[in-house]
Amino acid sequence: MSTVTFTDARACVLREVRAASGEPPTEIAALADAADRVLAEDVAADRDYPPLDRSMRDGFAVASAGPVTGVRVIGEVRAGTIFEGAVGPGEAVEIMTGAPAPAGADAVVMVEHVQRDGDRIAFPAPSAGQNISPRAAEARRGDVVVPRGRRLDYASIAMAATVGRADLRVYRRPSVAILATGDEIVEAGQQPRDFEIRNSNAWSLAAQVTRAGGRPHLLPVARDRYDHTRELIERGLAADLLLLSGGVSAGKYDIVETVLADLGAEFHFDRVRIQPGQPLVFGRARGTFFFGLPGNPTSTMVTFEVLARAAVELLAGMTEPTLAIARARL
Repeated sequence: MSTVTFTDARACVLREVRAASGEPPTEIAALADAADRVLAEDVAADRDYPPLDRSMRDGFAVASAGPVTGVRVIGEVRAGTIFEGAVGPGEAVEIMTGAPAPAGADAVVMVEHVQRDGDRIAFPAPSAGQNISPRAAEARRGDVVVPRGRRLDYASIAMAATVGRADLRVYRRPSVAILATGDEIVEAGQQPRDFEIRNSNAWSLAAQVTRAGGRPHLLPVARDRYDHTRELIERGLAADLLLLSGGVSAGKYDIVETVLADLGAEFHFDRVRIQPGQPLVFGRARGTFFFGLPGNPTSTMVTFEVLARAAVELLAGMTEPTLAIARARL
């Protein structure tokens, strides 16, 4: 296969995973457990927000067309209560932030702008609607306030709680098998000899998979032997996605592609014009997509973020995978 550009490689990943994945399985998650999950339903407003005209400031609710001196304060309203009367010309109601505007009042004058003498106040002439958030300014009943396919961040959780949702339908997290390869690799808790290195790639990938919305499953290190590598790759193909680290370059003992080919793999590309991370394999075997990531730790982390992360996010139910790209002239 020929080397592909980064743009073509990413387009290939998005196209192939979208075409083959279909609708991911869903489950119900309590609101307390829904953070960072991908929403599998639209969340709609259960009423108008705000449900009444609401004051945005501490001050005095007045009629904007009325007088601005000698105005009499006839009562008070705070958040969580309602003023039972109405505001007439030359009258005002002291009001707190978040309280519903009284009938007859169409403006709120900030307390800082008011001169008060007993129950009389004076203030600069307000405009209609000043410092009032009108009914349904944020959302009307039935409006979608958190759309399906969105990763639930803290703001989305707050909005779901606001509209009365105690639980949400979310997409199941995809299982992602992680397989590091190489005779030189030992586990993180082992003492390596001078010619060995600890298995950092599996743990960086596990953290990245979790961050992308997947459930990482770490396999034992695959040794540079055909039978051992094949056994572990077959185990990894039982997951929703398989990530391999190392063994995809052109060395004598880089046997990952050979094993995958013998398992009937379809390869979409095996080299991308990026640095770091040129030796990068993407394909599908036994119904499971796989990435053969380069073994250099920096290359492993970078290639996951710019290519493999998109596959995890699509399998987790996201409609648009995230990738912030800044373009600059060199």
